[in-house]
Amino acid sequence: MKVAKSLLYFLITGLLELGGAYLVWLWLREHQSIWYALGGAIVLFMYGMVPTLQPAHFGRVQAAYSGIFLLVALFWGWAIDKVRPDKFDLLGAVVALLGTLIIMYAPRGH
Repeated sequence: MKVAKSLLYFLITGLLELGGAYLVWLWLREHQSIWYALGGAIVLFMYGMVPTLQPAHFGRVQAAYSGIFLLVALFWGWAIDKVRPDKFDLLGAVVALLGTLIIMYAPRGH
């Protein structure tokens, strides 16, 4: 159960990071209202808080998160930008995800 909860935190972290960055993107690149930027800042602040719920130290959590972020970003791009990941995108994401699982959940005996 601890692994499932940790993976859920990673998923939430990824969605918050992408959501906040996307709101800032819309403000700067699509000339949306400043409220998009402020909303993005709030969401990015929440993104910074969620990893504190993880069971490992900061460096390990951030290193492991990279693999989850990669996968979430590909699916975000597919859903939002309508750019479907190709087989190399998916292969790279699977390799990164395996790295995440090793970094976070491999038995260390301590």
